Amino acid sequence: MLVVLHTAPNSSGALAAVLERSSVLGALYAENQLPFEAGKIYVAPPDQHFMVIDGAASVLRGPRENGFRPAIDPLFRSAAQAYGPNVLGVILSGALNDGTFGLRAIKEAGGTAIVQDPEEALVSSMPMSAIRDVEVDHIVPVAEIPRLLVRLVEEKTSAQPQSTKGQDMANPSRGIQSGPAGTSDPSIASDKLDGPPSVYTCPECGGSLWKLEEGAAFRFRCHTGHGFTAETLLDGQNQELEYALWSAVRVLKERAGIHEQMATRMGDGGLNDLAKRYQERAAEERNKSQLIEGILSQVKAG
Repeated sequence: MLVVLHTAPNSSGALAAVLERSSVLGALYAENQLPFEAGKIYVAPPDQHFMVIDGAASVLRGPRENGFRPAIDPLFRSAAQAYGPNVLGVILSGALNDGTFGLRAIKEAGGTAIVQDPEEALVSSMPMSAIRDVEVDHIVPVAEIPRLLVRLVEEKTSAQPQSTKGQDMANPSRGIQSGPAGTSDPSIASDKLDGPPSVYTCPECGGSLWKLEEGAAFRFRCHTGHGFTAETLLDGQNQELEYALWSAVRVLKERAGIHEQMATRMGDGGLNDLAKRYQERAAEERNKSQLIEGILSQVKAG
């Protein structure tokens, strides 16, 4: 079992220990080129993408996807390329829609898509997005997912030809091509950034974004490798907007402070008319900063 949880870069990394205590399976954080063993749960380490390459774990601090590192899409894409119809992809509670396009890749490779019932999810955005944009096979309460996984694994195992029944995750069903230049993620090899770019720029690096259409859905990627859905791009732009506005507030308050110092200096020198003009400018700058702070109080994600 391969697990990705959105975590902060400075996370203490307790998930593997929690799973170890609550499962009959052993749990550990994935390490680069660590071969997979049966009966183990492998967890994406904080601030590292987790992928499947040549039958082993691959972890790298690559470009963020959908605003996250680790992100779900890189793991799902690479697993779909490596194991095709043998993959069971599961989306649980979460914000925005990371994992949706990765789950689509699993379905296109013949795998199975499982989604937690959004009605019971603590945060329903990720399950709802997957249901909307992917032909999901199972929508079930989280308490039913373990039994479902066991049943599906048993069905897939019994359906395999005798010659492949002993095959484990160390023997991927398909190889993975190298990734595009400038990235370390081979799972995005199919993303062809040809043709003219879109009119949008990457919130992460400022580069041009290419629009990639997949059926009725679409996403964006830049040459660096940052990837976004429409929703996560809006979220990234929102963060850019907030940063720009707070920068404007800072500059305006600094200008007001300088004008006030100049007003004091002019007043001490007997230049009262000039001091008054500096005070007026300081007041204008402070009014502008207050106006922007009012706008900031209304800025919302997305």
